[in-house]
Amino acid sequence: MFQTQKDRIESLSSVAMLPAQEALAILPGKFPGKTIFSTSFSWEDQVITHLIAAQKSEIKLFTLDTGRLFEETLYVWNRTREQYDVEITAYHPDHILLESFISEKGPNSFYESVENRKACCYIRKVEPLQRAIAGNELWITGLRAEHSPNRHDLPQIEWDENNNIIKYHPLLHWTTEELKAFIHSNGVPYNTLHDKGFVSIGCAPCTRAIREGEDFRAGRWWWEESANKECGLHTHS
Repeated sequence: MFQTQKDRIESLSSVAMLPAQEALAILPGKFPGKTIFSTSFSWEDQVITHLIAAQKSEIKLFTLDTGRLFEETLYVWNRTREQYDVEITAYHPDHILLESFISEKGPNSFYESVENRKACCYIRKVEPLQRAIAGNELWITGLRAEHSPNRHDLPQIEWDENNNIIKYHPLLHWTTEELKAFIHSNGVPYNTLHDKGFVSIGCAPCTRAIREGEDFRAGRWWWEESANKECGLHTHS
């Protein structure tokens, strides 16, 4: 008898609640060859990469090269490959979609309207992500409850209806201070923009350092008025 998605998630919940390193050793075995991890080389993702590499897991790593990443992000990408000897598959925007969008709207039209910004995010991030996770069954992410109010009550493991895949968030309940301590004590390469007040790092034109007292996500698409700002990679009702 086939399990419902709810039953399947419930059967994995006890494993997902284990410490991250233990769960990352067990869960991929339940989805052989179909477990994938998306990294943007953030604090969270660097910790997860370290844990994956330490146990030589068969989890597949990928990143979204939007074409507008910071030089510091590209540098830590290269350092990560060298230090951990891992293959990180790069997914790029569909050149036809991107060329058409830029020709019609201009290279920085995302500043002009939320509609344009979301269209840019879709072309540079969402569509490549859909290609990256297609055919896989378990998607590991670096989402944390501290990131934004709509992530505060996320379950550790969940069914992503939009992408038709199970998502696991191993560091969901880690604090930023715990991440920093782990990175420094284990010599994990990290994006030096974090040392300059950049907390959530995306595309260069769309990311700034946050000011004292500002929300974690305040540096992303800071010109938009909405407090609930997402690019579309992770959507929750």
